[in-house]
Amino acid sequence: MNSRLVSLIRKEFIQIIRDPRTMGLILLIPIIQLFLLGYSATSDVRNIPLVVFDQDRTPASRELLDAYRAADYFALKYDVDSENDLRQLIENGTAGIGIIIPPDYSIEISGEGQAHVAIVIDGSDPSIATTALNAARLIGQSYSSEIQIERLYRRGLVVSQDQPLEMHTLIWYNPDLIDAYHMVPGIIGMILFSITAILTANAVVRERERGTIEQLIVTPIRPWELIVGKIIPYALLALFNTVEVLVLGYLFFGVPIRGSIFLILLLSALFLTSSLAIGLLVSVIANTQQEAMLTVFMTLLPSIFLSGFFFPLEAMPKVLQVISYIFPLRFFMTIIRSLLLKGSGLLDIKNDVLALLFFATALMVLAATRFKKRLD
Repeated sequence: MNSRLVSLIRKEFIQIIRDPRTMGLILLIPIIQLFLLGYSATSDVRNIPLVVFDQDRTPASRELLDAYRAADYFALKYDVDSENDLRQLIENGTAGIGIIIPPDYSIEISGEGQAHVAIVIDGSDPSIATTALNAARLIGQSYSSEIQIERLYRRGLVVSQDQPLEMHTLIWYNPDLIDAYHMVPGIIGMILFSITAILTANAVVRERERGTIEQLIVTPIRPWELIVGKIIPYALLALFNTVEVLVLGYLFFGVPIRGSIFLILLLSALFLTSSLAIGLLVSVIANTQQEAMLTVFMTLLPSIFLSGFFFPLEAMPKVLQVISYIFPLRFFMTIIRSLLLKGSGLLDIKNDVLALLFFATALMVLAATRFKKRLD
């Protein structure tokens, strides 16, 4: 590495260190994103507030409520005396689900009749409502099966405890279905893309706004040296952020690191190349830092939403699934999750790696060419 390039890299590091806002963005934002998304972005719904309107108030109705209380999906918090009170608690969002037990419940259960219990669910939040609906049905069906078995015993019929079919389920890689295992690897991709693209674009535009880029151009520094010198500091800081998120994800969320650390950093650097190239392309288009930020956000939001970070690609329309292939972040999400959770090797993810290599090469060549033309 020649002295001109070393001097330029040193100059860039000095500018970053002297700008406390940039340092805060680089070092603190990844940690904030990790904890906010790691703890808040979860589909595990527990302790949904439950309101009960029990018109029977017998041991039989209490046994039914005990079955719902035993499941950690619901928290029995309210016991009301009228249907209007139940409706009011659900309407104002105090309760998420309500159970209405009829006055003849114990008579129907103890006899041979069929008791009808109403389940009222607040559907304003579909994710919570879906979980509540499925859990309420499963608990009700399980309790109903127990009552049916008791009735058969009372008739003197022998009921076999052995089921004709028993299904054994196995969940690989994330047996407890912990959302953080899915979110933390995605945060690495989001950080690598967002921070590097934004900071690289701003770094070049900042030189243009201050009028110092002309001073760099007239020096003996070659165009490729200027490009490399501008991006290396941000590349190193982004790789530091990657290690930072990996360590914190492991310590606080227990996210496993089953793949090779060397391979994780190598492929992160490959993805980093495409992110840096996008930042350089933005620097060619933008004339101000505000314009650069807006331009990067135009690519940032579609990349995140079409990468499978928040929503599964399989649930999207076919058109959006096809469009997602033009974003490098889509391939890196598959790579980083496979490396961390599955311990995959290079051959297992070769198609995604080749796609990422193509994007990194093409974007960097395009960025370097356009940047060189801008210097002429």
